[in-house]
Amino acid sequence: MKKTVLLNAPVSRLIASMGHTDTLCIGDAGLPIPEESERIDLAVTRGIPSFLEVLSAVLEELEVERALCAEEIKEKNPQILEEIKKLLGDIPLEFTSHDILKSLTKKTRGVVRSGECTPFANIILFSGVAF
Repeated sequence: MKKTVLLNAPVSRLIASMGHTDTLCIGDAGLPIPEESERIDLAVTRGIPSFLEVLSAVLEELEVERALCAEEIKEKNPQILEEIKKLLGDIPLEFTSHDILKSLTKKTRGVVRSGECTPFANIILFSGVAF
């Protein structure tokens, strides 16, 4: 059995396959997931698992060099944004429009869908290197 926090096999496999600058999106329950991206649906019911729980587990396993959120989160969901910043620590966080973020999901290696039902709780993580 795995020793690290992340036990979900599809998410763990996806992270293991990523290289430098590859991207992974973690989204809320309402984020549209394009057919081009692998969908890993973790949503069970409203709020389970939460966006922050999924992000926290992924950050334990993935080396992240920067992250991207929608500009709209600043006004529409500042509580989640503050928690994102805490989880990211020193990882730079950038912002773009929600429409651009959604279009970028087409180029991600995958989109992990959480059960989060608060607005703009979406993030794109850019893989770094662990050496």
